[in-house]
Amino acid sequence: MLYRKLIGFVAIIVLAFGTSVATHATNLAANKDNEGKDQRKVRISAPLNIAILIQDDLISQVGNEMGVTKDFIRSLPTGSRVMVGYITSGTLQVRQSFTNDLDKAARSLRIPVSNTSASPFNPYVEVIEALKSFNGEVKGRNVVLLISDGLDDSRGFDVTSSAHTIDLERSIAEATRRNVAVYTFYAPSVGLTSRSRLAASYGQSSLNRLAKETGGKAFFQGTTGFVTFDSYFERLRQALNEQYARAY
Repeated sequence: MLYRKLIGFVAIIVLAFGTSVATHATNLAANKDNEGKDQRKVRISAPLNIAILIQDDLISQVGNEMGVTKDFIRSLPTGSRVMVGYITSGTLQVRQSFTNDLDKAARSLRIPVSNTSASPFNPYVEVIEALKSFNGEVKGRNVVLLISDGLDDSRGFDVTSSAHTIDLERSIAEATRRNVAVYTFYAPSVGLTSRSRLAASYGQSSLNRLAKETGGKAFFQGTTGFVTFDSYFERLRQALNEQYARAY
């Protein structure tokens, strides 16, 4: 009887030890996998001059993405210059003019107001204003990242005006003249684009045209709900590296 109890006790110890070893091995494998993912994470290959413009009446969930936006700014290669501005109430609020202090630029970000009181006349008037900051005196690639719903209903809202408004046309012409590639992230505002799929579709069409015709790229997924910016920033890094490879 004593012998059987002893055998059972030994078996329990062996089983517990084996489980502990297996768990430890699993944790080591998971940590190594995470380290591998971090090492494989795309990094922008060359410095750039980038203006990050955020529409101030975007839905409140966008506020949760300021952390990953700060991480993006801080991850830029040494020598990059960053400007941060908010498109709000018909004006461009520059929170940080162009600086090579990446941490300072990241800290200038704030949570959007997320209220119709901050709704712009339309986002493209302020895009044109921001483009004037690219005066050609500094060498390097020029980029705008526009985070917006893209909708311009300032002169009416109908199918004939979708992606062909006056101020959108002007912003494309100004970006082309100043050699600035515009990249866009779509997010709905607290206004029409959060309630109407048609409005969201019109806004996305405008953002896509602005990006395509200036050498940039538009990022969005569907016309309903909200997608976090994590995957957008990864794809943005890849797109910027591809642009650099083509140009240089």
